[in-house]
Amino acid sequence: MLTVHRLALNDSATAARWDAFVMACPEATFFHRAGWQKIVTEVFRHDSYFLYAEQGGVIQGVLPLGHINSWLFGNSLTSLPFTVYGGVAASHPQAADALEQEAQKIAQTLGVAHLELRNVHARHTDWPTQDLYVTFRKEILPTEEANMLAIPRKQRAMVRKGIKNDLRSEIDPHVDRFFALFADNVHRHGTPAMPKKYFQALKTIFGPDCEVLTVVAPDGRPLSSVLSFYFRDEVLPYYAGDDEAARDLAANDFKYWELMRLACARGLRVFDYGRSKQGTGPYAFKKNWGFEPTPLHYQYCLYKRDAIPQNNPSNAKFKLLIETWRRMPIGLANWLGPFIVRNLA
Repeated sequence: MLTVHRLALNDSATAARWDAFVMACPEATFFHRAGWQKIVTEVFRHDSYFLYAEQGGVIQGVLPLGHINSWLFGNSLTSLPFTVYGGVAASHPQAADALEQEAQKIAQTLGVAHLELRNVHARHTDWPTQDLYVTFRKEILPTEEANMLAIPRKQRAMVRKGIKNDLRSEIDPHVDRFFALFADNVHRHGTPAMPKKYFQALKTIFGPDCEVLTVVAPDGRPLSSVLSFYFRDEVLPYYAGDDEAARDLAANDFKYWELMRLACARGLRVFDYGRSKQGTGPYAFKKNWGFEPTPLHYQYCLYKRDAIPQNNPSNAKFKLLIETWRRMPIGLANWLGPFIVRNLA
């Protein structure tokens, strides 16, 4: 008999079984790992509903959910807040259906305006689907030279420029240099930064599967940094930040090449460049690397709203807020940002 349960926050034994299932399930992603429950509940202080379907004592599927009730951005149940992939990961359709049915019951009990499942593949033809986001994934070739030659000519020239500038990469054991570059970068773009404690928690919870690579100038000055996740045979550069001098020195291009080169040396097979909004600079940048976009299927069950929410910087109603944030002193922005971003998932 198939039953659905909620993972208790400190149930380490079940969390271990959950993660073992995630590592083996082809549909699962890094963002299905049980550690995200602590991120949602302990870092951002939201209620979590990490559901798993079980049959004969064996986990058959998982569905991680976070409940965010914000006066500014609305009341929602999402799989999964603060991540780019989510939804059900299951070994068979019955488990997937049971988990989604339980999620809908929880959503209605909580009185949310909508349930959002951040699916990589579409599951419901009759659910409204957000078509704004795509993901970029590409095979890592077996040799360093092959990966270099696979980069289109103009972009390859930028990588070689970074090499000629004597840039070098370093693996950081902490998030200090990364956070300084990240916070400054997002401030220039007019968006609030995640709190530093969030990045520290990622490294603590996910250990060696969360890594910071920082590119420095010949004099040791940090220019560009990226925080990446490792999952099975994949590397996922997820958060990044650059100094204003990085562009002229091609430090950003060199950074991603170094990450790809090191992933190749480790024997990894997939470079997941992550989510981008169509028509944006990051979208064009990834295309220039020879990556092709694949649509993501963020699907919604609407309860108290008539349309999909658009809580993203592309929404014209946030234009004034973005311009105001850019002019705000960075110290104030870094203090105020976590109060806003915890509700903007």
